[in-house]
Amino acid sequence: MKKILLLSDTHGYIDDAILKYVKQADEVWHAGDIGDLTVTDTIQKLKPLRAVYGNIDDAQARLEFPLNNRFMCEEVDVWITHIGGYPDKYNISVREELRRNPPDLFICGHSHILKVQYDQKLKLLHMNPGAAGKHGFHHVRTMLRFEIDGKKIEKLEVVELGLRASIS
Repeated sequence: MKKILLLSDTHGYIDDAILKYVKQADEVWHAGDIGDLTVTDTIQKLKPLRAVYGNIDDAQARLEFPLNNRFMCEEVDVWITHIGGYPDKYNISVREELRRNPPDLFICGHSHILKVQYDQKLKLLHMNPGAAGKHGFHHVRTMLRFEIDGKKIEKLEVVELGLRASIS
């Protein structure tokens, strides 16, 4: 059993509120738009990290992290990318591979909109944790945490980190 913290779109921002949840996880997954590698360096000092780069990330982040990260966690096939879209509206860059070889869990960021949705056609769970950073149009900073136990994805919880506008 693994406790996962899933975040995205930090845009170079990390604080004690995020780190509190990092410390409670077994692994941290970042779905892109890291913004500054101090974010991922800080997380990696505390917990194992799996991450992808996003559209705002620089060449250094793109050297350290892939565009797509597909791996097994317990018995769950996971695919993380930054710009992935949503069920019935997947991005053209991933659409054909999703249809040909769907994972059990498909994760993306980019939209800053927290969404968890089961794709009936492809039989996969789609997750977007929203945005944990303070830059963007989102109002509330969010992350997701859940557990993977064998083939089961369970105990899914939305973590709200407060209003984006209230950060000084």
